[in-house]
Amino acid sequence: MRVRPSGLLLIPAAALVVHQARYTLAYGARANAELAAQGHSYLHSLVPWTILALGVGASLFLRRLARAARTGQSGAMTRVSATALWLVTTFGLVAIYAVQETLEALTMSGHPAGASGVFGHGGWTAVPVAAAVALGVVALLRVGRAVLRLAAQCAPGAPRLSAPSLPVPFSVALVAATPLALAAAGRAPPLFRG
Repeated sequence: MRVRPSGLLLIPAAALVVHQARYTLAYGARANAELAAQGHSYLHSLVPWTILALGVGASLFLRRLARAARTGQSGAMTRVSATALWLVTTFGLVAIYAVQETLEALTMSGHPAGASGVFGHGGWTAVPVAAAVALGVVALLRVGRAVLRLAAQCAPGAPRLSAPSLPVPFSVALVAATPLALAAAGRAPPLFRG
């Protein structure tokens, strides 16, 4: 079974949304000034790469959708529950945010260091933001799964769901029952006269 990476291509955009939303929630209208003061100007160069990742993921999904509509097979789907996928995605986004902030503290001047650089100054808001963004990612993946299944069902020659058919006899023949098999036999026994 091949692993399909198209869902993973949503993660760079989700991580960027978590980072930017965290600063917007913490600093409000001053978010851009704080981002510039703490050395986050490099993020503008990541936006085209993030858009590229989204485009590649979308094109892979469209290819898979066309294949499902043509062949009637939606392909292998993950058996991971939506809750487990949401938890893993949330944890992953928080971990990406923490690593990103730690690297910024090590390489950028003006960025707070240590735990205060990651979760201080409103950085704790990255956790609920990551949970909300992860919910959006999981919802998008589940909608994609439903669209693939629908396309596979609409494919020409795809097996259709129908009611089970019962065998119907070609003709019906009535068979006469023997008289003794009936509740009232043809005649009563003879009377005994002694």
